[in-house]
Amino acid sequence: MADEEPNARLLPGPENDEQGEELESVNEAVHALEEKSLRSLGPFIWTLTLSAGLSGLLFGYDTGVISSTLVTIGSDLSGRQLSTFDKSIITSCTSLFALISSPISGILADRFGRKKVILIADTLFIGGALWQALSGTVWSMVGGRSLVGLAIGSASLVTPLYISELAPSTFRGRLVTVAVLNITLGQVISYLLGYLFSTHHSGWRWMVGLGGVPALIQIFLLFPLPESPRWLVMKKDTDSAQRVLDRVYGKGHEVQPMIETVLRSIVLSNQEQEAARRHRSVRSVPPKYSNWRSWHSWLDEGWIELFRVPASRRALAMACFLQGLQQLCGFNSVMYFSATIFASLSFSTPTLTALSVAATNFLFTLLALFLIDYAGRRKVLLYSIPGMVIGLLITSLSYLFFQPPSASDIPSAPQPSTSALSILASLTLYVAAYALGLGNVPWQQSELFPLTVRSLGSSLATATNWASNFVVGLTFLPLMELLTPSGVFALYAVICAVGWILVRKIYPETKGLSLEEIGGLLETGWGVEESLRRSYG
Repeated sequence: MADEEPNARLLPGPENDEQGEELESVNEAVHALEEKSLRSLGPFIWTLTLSAGLSGLLFGYDTGVISSTLVTIGSDLSGRQLSTFDKSIITSCTSLFALISSPISGILADRFGRKKVILIADTLFIGGALWQALSGTVWSMVGGRSLVGLAIGSASLVTPLYISELAPSTFRGRLVTVAVLNITLGQVISYLLGYLFSTHHSGWRWMVGLGGVPALIQIFLLFPLPESPRWLVMKKDTDSAQRVLDRVYGKGHEVQPMIETVLRSIVLSNQEQEAARRHRSVRSVPPKYSNWRSWHSWLDEGWIELFRVPASRRALAMACFLQGLQQLCGFNSVMYFSATIFASLSFSTPTLTALSVAATNFLFTLLALFLIDYAGRRKVLLYSIPGMVIGLLITSLSYLFFQPPSASDIPSAPQPSTSALSILASLTLYVAAYALGLGNVPWQQSELFPLTVRSLGSSLATATNWASNFVVGLTFLPLMELLTPSGVFALYAVICAVGWILVRKIYPETKGLSLEEIGGLLETGWGVEESLRRSYG
């Protein structure tokens, strides 16, 4: 199209052509060296990944703890039982404020660094947890969960970005999946604590208050760790970037050529992207706004590159699509309201039953940790989404045969019916399939974007996740009443089926490719064919 700007790699002029060829040769060298030399990870990168991954545990804990809280809170808030609206707004306000904070956090992460934003999020987590624990009204609880939402929006964006920019390409998928694994671990812990505190008066206050403890631990663990080397290169601090890469890859003589080529590749890629920006006109800022000039220029250039450069636009489309699908498939509605669902199905201990579903999510995410860099992101999605569709359809059909007992028929120790057990089994299948693919692959989003818009693009994709999460959390209970449970789960199955078709059509395979190589895939199309050739030979 006439209005499309050229990619960095397609800039006119012999100097840029030579630089592009040089970058391609460097990328090939980096890839070969990593495949040949890097067979394991040192303690530093594991320490960094696990420390940063605590953000995922906080995210998962909040998702799970609200499920237990809603069935044990009783009349502790505002002196009355919670209505459907109360439950919906308490649940969905977190997603709404995560939606607000994620784009802002993307700007802050480029301006001040990835690590600083994670530390700010930890402070918000601690404040939100204490606020919730001390709440006496519904709207006070909404305020505390909104503060936690700001923290989750920041952490869910920056943590995968931080890890992916530090991780060697052959291990990047599984290291980002560690953060997702921590999400599922946080859910398991929250359900377990929910069960233990379910018989205690105001035990829910302890549940939400304990959510601040991992944030406090993360502050102490993360504070001495370094910034992302790619962010340091973007800020022209190549010496610090070199020192960080030395710690990531080790200081042995045999890995020094790899470190040098990795750094050289990052520097050249950043130079290309900056050259591309200089070829695009940015409207001037009036002198009276000169104090805001750098912020204004950054925003203009970032938005222009995201929406007018074809490769960046395709990356944004893919990342937003996967993040939207991750939520619109209905998974978090099951996690948010699992205890409520199982209580309505006559399970005597709904929180303990929900724990079994959360444990399934954790175990299959653990399996995904080993599959994502071995089988590849695309293949994992194409094989796991059909399992989600089957689980959702069985759940929908089982609800057609479920007959809730009348008040006079309910025994002192209610027993679930065959239909209820079928719903539990099919939801477990759905959760297992989700954990293998859609639960973790979308969080690999930052690998799709070039460095100059990686933070901004990731923030918009994360905002898409939270916008979809907000819609699902707010509408799930009303839709259960409007469409019936059978209709709601059938709707989620249709969304998953459409998502599978789009994944097959537009999502390339990125396993084993460097961040700089991935950018080249999207320059002339979706890169599916080329990615399969590179990844599988």
